[in-house]
Amino acid sequence: MLRTLDETAPFPIFLRRAGVRNELRYRLKQQSLLAEFSRAALQSRDLQIILQRATELCAEGLDAPFAAAMEFAPDVRRLIVRAGVGWAPNTIDHASLPTDAGSPAGYAFQNGQTVICNDLSSEPRFQRLRVLADHGIQRSINVPIKRGANGSAFFGVLEVDSPEPGRFDEADATFLAGFAGLVGIAVERHNADARLQEAFDYQAMLTREMSHRVKNSLSSVVAMLHIQSRSTQSDDVRRGLQEAGSRVATIAQVHDHLSRGTRLGFIDLAVFMDDFCSRMHGAAGTNVLCCHADAIQLSADHALPLGLLINELVTNAVKHAYPGGHGAIDVSAHETNGCLHVEVSDHGIGLPAGFDIDQPRASLGFRIIKGLVRQLRSHLTILSNTPSGTRFLFELPLTSGEGAPTPNKATPTAPV
Repeated sequence: MLRTLDETAPFPIFLRRAGVRNELRYRLKQQSLLAEFSRAALQSRDLQIILQRATELCAEGLDAPFAAAMEFAPDVRRLIVRAGVGWAPNTIDHASLPTDAGSPAGYAFQNGQTVICNDLSSEPRFQRLRVLADHGIQRSINVPIKRGANGSAFFGVLEVDSPEPGRFDEADATFLAGFAGLVGIAVERHNADARLQEAFDYQAMLTREMSHRVKNSLSSVVAMLHIQSRSTQSDDVRRGLQEAGSRVATIAQVHDHLSRGTRLGFIDLAVFMDDFCSRMHGAAGTNVLCCHADAIQLSADHALPLGLLINELVTNAVKHAYPGGHGAIDVSAHETNGCLHVEVSDHGIGLPAGFDIDQPRASLGFRIIKGLVRQLRSHLTILSNTPSGTRFLFELPLTSGEGAPTPNKATPTAPV
């Protein structure tokens, strides 16, 4: 006989199962299982895990060997079994039930009501569905899984079945409805997470596209500066245009790495340094430029000024370290105790006598360097300045989210 439950009615009186089990112990067990599922549903954001756990606990709570969580598939207008216990292999994600009133699950879904049927063989309104007949199901209880702010829409149906004679009652339906309510909340959270992820992915795409467009625009500026430098007759103007082009190219290179990076808003310093060395090959002339950096994730706020700073130090070494000759220029970057250490060194003639890095100079390059150091709130020192070479050390405190993700990803020294 078909029974539906009015969820607004008072909580029903327990039906005694004399000689079969202790009613109080049975209901306390159901309450304990519902509390366990509440914790599990809060701790996991994987909807499949939540659905599977719901069916396992519902079957246990109703002393039944079969349970299923079904999702309505609007494209085929059927209830697809997404999770369950007791069913034959290949039932999950393959078996489906109609959504019409010809089955207990379909009736519950169509009318939004709990359906209790304790003798499927004697219920004329329901068809003998193959999936139930194959498993010898004699009785079934079905509760719709509601979703939406006001519960006006339905995700699917939560069902418990048994091949053994007996009775599901209204207290069992209340127990099952508690699970269905928690599943509905989990479904809404899952949908909200999906919408949030979609919005994040779209924002990430826009951010990467913006960085890519900035890189392309700056590359056009670099090309125009190079064209203009080749057409001028003044050596000083030519050098000035070339240096300006190198600075703009460095900014473009950072944006290129921001658009291609695996982490939004960050660059891999090791990959950037390798590309930087390759790009500076032409400007280095006969000098040998060697770069090495740990696999450090560096934020855009630090990457842009740091790239310019390295560009200025390397350019200065190329211009002044080996007058009339050539030699090696080394650039390295590594993390130590949450601080990024960048060294730029050469084996040239050293800085002029009386050079003071803390005093303003007429050189545009060093004025830019001092401004970048202030912008980064960092520290630049000269470790050594002798006729056999100069070593600059730049120290930058790393912020949250920056650092070396895996030590074995460091890029090897790359001479160019």
